[in-house]
Amino acid sequence: MTSTPIIVLVRPQLGENIGKAARAMLNFGLTELRLVSPRDGWPNPDAGPAASGADIVLEQAEVFDSVADATADCTHVYATTVRKRGVTKPVMTPEEASRTIRNEPGRAAILFGPERSGLETEDVALARTIVTVPINPEFGSLNLAQAVILIAYEWSKGEKLVSPTIVELDPVAPQADLEGLIGHLETLLEESGYFFPPDRTPASKRTLRTLLTKPGWNTQEVRTLRGVLSALERPRRR
Repeated sequence: MTSTPIIVLVRPQLGENIGKAARAMLNFGLTELRLVSPRDGWPNPDAGPAASGADIVLEQAEVFDSVADATADCTHVYATTVRKRGVTKPVMTPEEASRTIRNEPGRAAILFGPERSGLETEDVALARTIVTVPINPEFGSLNLAQAVILIAYEWSKGEKLVSPTIVELDPVAPQADLEGLIGHLETLLEESGYFFPPDRTPASKRTLRTLLTKPGWNTQEVRTLRGVLSALERPRRR
């Protein structure tokens, strides 16, 4: 059985960002979070609200003093960075890294740097592989949660996650109901003098019919519109 990768946030600064990263993880089936020297300590009261229900990730999060300690039980360590900083290591896309993690035995850790500066050279030196994405060279700034969700999404492609529930649409209204709506509207328009001049009436009615038959109204929608028309034809109360 393939072990899911461990997400390691190195010196994260804001509890809110840790929570958002946890939310991104759980969206795509990742639950193991490790924190290296979080600036404001741990637990952080700002993380929970930002996680939006991803409490299991935060509750199980482990804290370490160094990257070396956080990855000591891992056989493969990946560093996410858009800057190579002179470090010569294999470079992979998130898709390639996810495929490699699945095909190699042992635990894998994926490192993410602090919000302000990203991973330091010393952090990257502990990794075997760099993970990066093609990005606008003139604006290569990703926030922490965005970076995590890119990796988590690629990992999720190989998981059997449940797709969002499909909501059944109401059946389309019978033609008789639609004809009743059109006739009702035409009656009101005739009484209000809408169809003018008389020689344009057939064309106007065809356009109106085309307009009303396009959407594929369901029964409830037709009833609602009939209710609107009935309200309009009633005399106003003074």
